[in-house]
Amino acid sequence: MTSPEDPGASDGQELPAPGPGAEWKRVHPVSPLVRGWIALAAIAYFVGRDQVEGLFLREESSGPLPPGTPLLWGVLALIAVLVVISVVFFLSWWFTRYQVTAEHVRVRSGVLFRQHRQARLDRVQAIDISQPLLARLFGLAELRFEVADAGESAVRLAFLRLDDARALRATILDRASGAEPSEAAPGEPGMPSEAPEQPVLALTPGRVIGATLLSGNTVFLLVAAAAIAVVTALTGEGISLAALIPVGLAVAGGYWSTLSGAWNFRAAISRDGVRIRYGLLDTRTQTVPPGRIQAVAVNQPLLWRLTGWYRISINVAGYGAAAGNDAARTRLLPVGTLDETLRILALVLPNPGTADPVGLFTAGIQGSGEDYGFTVSPRRARWVAPLQWRRSGYALTETALLSRSGRLWRSLAVVPHERIQSMALEQGPLARKLRIADLRLHSTPGPVSPRIRQLEDSVLLELFSEQSVRAADARRRDRTERWLHRETATGPAGPGAGLPTPAAPTAPAGPAAPAEAEQPGEAAHPAPQMEENWNEHR
Repeated sequence: MTSPEDPGASDGQELPAPGPGAEWKRVHPVSPLVRGWIALAAIAYFVGRDQVEGLFLREESSGPLPPGTPLLWGVLALIAVLVVISVVFFLSWWFTRYQVTAEHVRVRSGVLFRQHRQARLDRVQAIDISQPLLARLFGLAELRFEVADAGESAVRLAFLRLDDARALRATILDRASGAEPSEAAPGEPGMPSEAPEQPVLALTPGRVIGATLLSGNTVFLLVAAAAIAVVTALTGEGISLAALIPVGLAVAGGYWSTLSGAWNFRAAISRDGVRIRYGLLDTRTQTVPPGRIQAVAVNQPLLWRLTGWYRISINVAGYGAAAGNDAARTRLLPVGTLDETLRILALVLPNPGTADPVGLFTAGIQGSGEDYGFTVSPRRARWVAPLQWRRSGYALTETALLSRSGRLWRSLAVVPHERIQSMALEQGPLARKLRIADLRLHSTPGPVSPRIRQLEDSVLLELFSEQSVRAADARRRDRTERWLHRETATGPAGPGAGLPTPAAPTAPAGPAAPAEAEQPGEAAHPAPQMEENWNEHR
């Protein structure tokens, strides 16, 4: 299988011999059991059920076989099946190997159909360490690193010992960063230890439960229950109440997904990027390196207006559309106050490009009108957007483009200039008559779809032309792919440009505390502790 990130790797061709210190290694021997336990449980259930039913329901045998023979043959058949499965598991483990070089991660797998998968380290977008429930019992973890092809070639290593998975993650991030050997994190030769991290915030169980109950699932449940009650009252048929069963199951599934994706959520920052942890039964640790976040959105659902909570979603090239099945992977903050939201935004936008970032972003999240430099919809746009025409608009900083919309469901999208893939002006018949238009900003697949809505068409046409030049210039100066490379730290982009910077761990409200001094021997973060512009207005 040819890797999209390295056309030189293909099936049927032997990969280059490993260099010094880049030997091929195998995953943990228990890995096939952890991956295939569902199949074993299904076999045991069906075979065991038949045998138990046979013991209690089968009449006395009158055939040629002596009593108890069917049970004996059943046991022998089960043993044979288990032997076959054990051989398959062993071969699966034996033929699965991985290798980490200075430039690539390679994985070989397959018994009959061999597969060689290769990913370039400088294209690694995010690294996840996942621990399903059974893997946690064995102290194992799955390491998954995404490359920039919308999630189609994610490389997985399942399963490794948890300490080995963490060490391997540190190795991949260290080599992907372009750090010099002297700048690497301390550890054994060829296997650096994890970079020190600084906690930023942690969510309490009470807030997670409250956010779950006030989520869109509750709105859907209330609307569905009201609709069923009206239909029942009009028709007099109680059978419509049966519709509550699938509605209840769907809402329960939504509640569980929201709860498990935010439970025990913790965010931290290190020189490797933003690191988040979460999970109820299955736990996951995600690390998003600097510059890999393509777009950010701050949203406030309707019921969260009562509590002043917000959530932050992101687009990462490696997650792609596949993240739609696991929304928690794209949540940089499941639920947080305004202060916590600004604190997380400071991690992904350490250089906001404005003198008053707190005021600007607060206006983008909560405000309306032209305060803090926002350009908003003209008055005639009220015919197509009667509620949000005063809120729809955009603002520009030196480093990013902000787009806000929504009166009931507030939303603010932020796209760094260098992350804009392309743009498109859209104008329907009614909008053309009103001389308004929309500007869509194309990003990588994900939950964030930046769009500037219902603005003066001449204003958007001018923005379209200027932003094309601005985005191209920002891409030329971008140095975040190798964020610890010496050229990045001292190049034209400036010291530490584009790097996430640690915010001091504080309570949900109040000023940020000064960062602790690093201990001797620890790898220093190349960027300043926090942009002064964020702190001085907090």
